[in-house]
Amino acid sequence: MPRPAALPILDWKSVFESGLDYKAWLDAAESAEQRDKLEAQRMALMLEPAAAGFLAALPRAVHVVAIAEDWCGDVVRHAPVLQRLAEAGPNLKVRYISRQQHPEVFARFLTNGGEAIPKFIFLSDRFVECGHWGPMPECCRELIARGKACGDVATARKKVSACYEQDTTRRRVVTELLHLVDIAVSREP
Repeated sequence: MPRPAALPILDWKSVFESGLDYKAWLDAAESAEQRDKLEAQRMALMLEPAAAGFLAALPRAVHVVAIAEDWCGDVVRHAPVLQRLAEAGPNLKVRYISRQQHPEVFARFLTNGGEAIPKFIFLSDRFVECGHWGPMPECCRELIARGKACGDVATARKKVSACYEQDTTRRRVVTELLHLVDIAVSREP
């Protein structure tokens, strides 16, 4: 039986190091208005003490490559969450890249065959890929997939908006991201 084509191996450390930290990424934003929205979202988000404690006690580095661009509404909603987590955990290191900067990376993380951001790729302290997240919480991705399946994406998007309105503290996003951090620091299966 023929072997399926394999994707080339990525040098995740180089990809990570080519990215911008949050401040530099914000400074490079295309829109001052979007930059202000990102900062307002970040400032408004408060982590629960258990989440902050978990992040503060990370035993080793977790690297996150964030494919994000400031023009995107989901980026404005979710990148500040990732940044708040990084602020609480000195061992949580995040770098931001654009889709155009690393198309070979972005092509691996399409959402149901489509381009959607943000995408957060979680890497261990040795830059081993451990998981990814995005462009929205799992329940919202499912709604969009169901909308595509039945031919009613407009209604699915309305339901996603309702989910966002109900989860103003971003609890779902925080929970899903913390789960991936926990996987990335694992020392045993």
